[in-house]
Amino acid sequence: MKPKVIFMGTPDFATAALEALLQLNLEVVAVVSQPDKPVGRHKQLRMTPVKSLALKHNIPVLQPVKIKESVDEILSFHPDLIVTCAYGQMLPRPLLDVPEFGCINIHASLLPKYRGGAPIHASVMAGDTQTGVTLMKTVMKMDAGPYFAQEMCPISMLDTTETVHDRLMEVAKKAILTHLPAVWEKRAEFIEQDESKVTYAFNIQPKDEVIRFDQQGEAIYNQIRGLSSWPGAYMIVDGKKFKIYKLRYEPKEHSYTKVTFTNLVDDAFVMAVPGGFLHLLEVQLEGKKRQSAAEFYRGIGRTWEKKEIDV
Repeated sequence: MKPKVIFMGTPDFATAALEALLQLNLEVVAVVSQPDKPVGRHKQLRMTPVKSLALKHNIPVLQPVKIKESVDEILSFHPDLIVTCAYGQMLPRPLLDVPEFGCINIHASLLPKYRGGAPIHASVMAGDTQTGVTLMKTVMKMDAGPYFAQEMCPISMLDTTETVHDRLMEVAKKAILTHLPAVWEKRAEFIEQDESKVTYAFNIQPKDEVIRFDQQGEAIYNQIRGLSSWPGAYMIVDGKKFKIYKLRYEPKEHSYTKVTFTNLVDDAFVMAVPGGFLHLLEVQLEGKKRQSAAEFYRGIGRTWEKKEIDV
């Protein structure tokens, strides 16, 4: 008999998990999501992506500011299983213990690598060639529970956090459809994580957005493409933030001793960095609009030719 499920999730990534639960024809009795937040210039409240999807399917939605204050209300739906994906709060113990089949979390990395809130950013910024999705039992320690399924996802040097995010959504959906039924069919085999191999991927902080030019070109490229969709990596030029959103990397020896803007090559504004060249394709100078590097070059960028940057 299929269980009654409560799903807990917030961002766009988590909608793939909810879609998979619905595709399994499970009775999703409620959805729990973070509170709506004001966005834009006029600070209008915007529903979380998970809430929006739940309402389309006429599923009740709870949005507690503090999850610990809503435990009784959540359990009043009498779930047999709780499934979480990028919810955003640590769950109180009753939510883990009361449902017959406990709580299963869908995490966007191959645990024990990249526990925490920004595993996709971390995998791209590290230059990894693969990542994946882990289905695990939730415990009272962040992303530390035993897992029973993992699905792989390749990462190429052309990928960004955005492209990996979108691919992982499909991987997560496949993993849930394939492996989650093993939980209520009582055939899931849980594997304890190897604590000696644990790494963390904490939420991106403002200091992480500053481009580190004290590393080789490939690492610089990885940092920028890992932050390209959000929040954007930047350097300071003439006292202003200069964000780089899209780029290519060309490993090549050169004679430049400092980070230097060179010239426009085809559609790219080229910058010399240790070990190669960054071909900037889409940029934004503080106070200006986001634009193609070629358009930027035709304006201010032309005056930056041969400009050396102290980093």
